[in-house]
Amino acid sequence: MEHITLLLGIVIVTALVFDFTNGFHDTANAMATTISTGALKPKTAVAMSAVLNLVGAFLSVEVAKTISGGIINEEGIRVEVIFAALVGAILWNLLTWLLGLPSSSSHALFGGLIGAAVMSAGWSSVNGATIVTKILIPAVAAPVVAGIAAMLATRLTYRIGARADEKATRKGYRAGQIASAGLVSLAHGTNDAQKTMGIITLALVTGGVVAPGSNPPMWVIVSAGTAIALGTYLGGWRIIRTMGKGLTDLAPPQGFAAQTSAATAILASSHIGFSLSTTQVCSGSVLGAGIGRKGGVVRWSTATRMFAAWGLTLPAAGLVGAGAELLTKQGTWGTVATGVLLVAGAGAIWALSRRQPVTVDNVNDLAAEPAGVVTTAIAAVTPPPAGPVSVVDAPADLKTTIPAPGAEPTRPATV
Repeated sequence: MEHITLLLGIVIVTALVFDFTNGFHDTANAMATTISTGALKPKTAVAMSAVLNLVGAFLSVEVAKTISGGIINEEGIRVEVIFAALVGAILWNLLTWLLGLPSSSSHALFGGLIGAAVMSAGWSSVNGATIVTKILIPAVAAPVVAGIAAMLATRLTYRIGARADEKATRKGYRAGQIASAGLVSLAHGTNDAQKTMGIITLALVTGGVVAPGSNPPMWVIVSAGTAIALGTYLGGWRIIRTMGKGLTDLAPPQGFAAQTSAATAILASSHIGFSLSTTQVCSGSVLGAGIGRKGGVVRWSTATRMFAAWGLTLPAAGLVGAGAELLTKQGTWGTVATGVLLVAGAGAIWALSRRQPVTVDNVNDLAAEPAGVVTTAIAAVTPPPAGPVSVVDAPADLKTTIPAPGAEPTRPATV
């Protein structure tokens, strides 16, 4: 570490700040369903998730190697490029957190890195084949696979438990949710913590500290795991609310099915080096669990906003990263200005979040979604009262014209 310059040190610290935002942005992936169904208390849930994120960071380095030596070509890339990429990723993470949208921290990082690299050295600096095979294809396939798996698992779970004692199954599903949430947290550590390890290792390669193709040093693994664990413990309550209550109303069997499906997909991808978005996987599994329950309701307006955020993440973070890189290319003053803009933007987003804070105390309080046009129109039509009309409540003119049931009609008197 004696060869680390001041600029490289700033980049490493900025990467750990991104890792911290990744932690509280993605806490919902593991714990939203557990918190929303009451299987664990909110503070207990995030503490458990933080510990397992830290443990997961030590289990693999395959994803880190993909990022440090696969997405962009290290030759000709300056350390400032990494800094600019992190600026784009952090600002997008904070913006989507403010809106309560479970977007992908991973794709924010990839987008910022691609945008900054292209601005610095052109399109030749980007490995298109790696981006397609290890980022874009998993981005589309993973949430679909996890959603289908969660839907089928939900239906199977309800079918198996249909004749079981309700009280016993409730306890069983609570234990299953806790175990599956722990598995998701472990998987999140093996996948997302590695992304920061990869970006720090890439910075060390560009700074000439380590050789290209090297594994992350142990101090990088420890610092990245600690940063994401601290962010996880902070708890991204806004996104936890959206994932736990905003997409669908989850019962314990659904939560268990969703978390198990998500953990399986994440761990499998980490093993083969696919740097997928854990957010997209977990969101897809929650939607699948909502569809899988008979009579379940999915709030598609919230899902649509989430899908839009997914699609915008790569290009939006890429544009911010490219703009930041354009500024850093101007010299030392440009790099300083980029850092000032990052701090100012983060401060402004935090100030806006204080207007309507979401905390551990109100994370499960969610106002009903506004009714759509059709629902409003139906509600506006007042149907006639059902059943016979009471003589007491009937208008006065009807009292003189409607005979009592079974009585003979009154005939006019004759003289």
